[in-house]
Amino acid sequence: MSTTTATTTAWPTGRSGHGAVLAQFGGGRADLMRWALTTGDPLADAVVTEMHELGMQATRPLLAQGIRDGLDSLDDPPPALVALLRQTETPPAYVDDHLLDELSRPYFSMPTPVHILSLSAGALVRVYESPSIAKVLSTTGRLVDRAERRLTETGTWVTQAMLPGNLRRGKPGYVATLDVRMLHAHMRKLALDRGYDSSLDGVPINQVDLARTWMDFTLTAFTAEELLGFGLTGRELDGLYRYWWYVAHLLGIDARLVEGITGNEGARRVDGLLQAVTGPVSDDSARLADATLDSIASLLQGFLRLPPRLTRPALDALTRRIHGVPMSQDLRIDPAPVADALLTPAVAGFRTARAARRRSPERWEAAIDANIAGERGRTSAPGEATAYERGATGSDD
Repeated sequence: MSTTTATTTAWPTGRSGHGAVLAQFGGGRADLMRWALTTGDPLADAVVTEMHELGMQATRPLLAQGIRDGLDSLDDPPPALVALLRQTETPPAYVDDHLLDELSRPYFSMPTPVHILSLSAGALVRVYESPSIAKVLSTTGRLVDRAERRLTETGTWVTQAMLPGNLRRGKPGYVATLDVRMLHAHMRKLALDRGYDSSLDGVPINQVDLARTWMDFTLTAFTAEELLGFGLTGRELDGLYRYWWYVAHLLGIDARLVEGITGNEGARRVDGLLQAVTGPVSDDSARLADATLDSIASLLQGFLRLPPRLTRPALDALTRRIHGVPMSQDLRIDPAPVADALLTPAVAGFRTARAARRRSPERWEAAIDANIAGERGRTSAPGEATAYERGATGSDD
């Protein structure tokens, strides 16, 4: 068994107790959380172990080629890599051409700045609320100093994954998602090698952490975009959640944790279970949230046309709307009443304009097509390799 998967079935002492989860959610869910807290990603973790045993120089090219060109392109690949690629190249039964080519289109019904705001003030701030995630970043030396770059690269990955057709084998979204998965596996090993205490917090980047992060890219992001005036219909949300089931499959998230969710209400029920075993925020969580918000404060100036002195307060106000007062206090995000008052008419304007576009199906679809074309051009432009591209093969530890 890989040392980066489940080293013990004991309930991590730093998480909410098994008894409390049992009383609130029942025995089946409590047992699932015990497994999820003590399990990383067995297939990807085995590949990392194999890479260290066989030598990085020999295995890095095999991993990169296998992700890019498929298992059939490899001559005599090692067994752990075979198992991983077989899993990723065997899509679940619900995956079809309609899912791959159509269900992500509503994501592009809003401009890129909206996604950047929902990703930063929404998704990533909540990811960092997890004390175990913050501790992994601290243990591996990736806490605040890379916050801005992490935001940019996370946005690039999400865009690549959401572009229609991009999750087909070998396409950029598929490759990027497997790169993210392998980066998680390398970080798991690195955290353990540097003294991360699994008996306290559970396995680093465990299945609870992965599923909770999936919720942040779906439920938290969708909620944030609605608060900004860019809501989605029930049918659109249904399609997007189904699309994200497949993203979860490629990321190594167990289907029991996310499949079957087709709307925000269902997501909230599952998220409540995950949140129950996450634990309170830490000082590292607050530092990460502050660094993330600082890194995009200038974006609000152009998007909402606010004066520079109000950009960070407006971002703080938006963050407090998304996460609520108690969590914002824990993250040390101060109230910003003046900026908050200015957000209200801006959001109302966005909501009105979006409703007007919906009334013309031709205009609506044309805007989606334009946004997709723009993002294809942006993401295909040459640039420096991302951390997940380097880290997938263990070259960015």
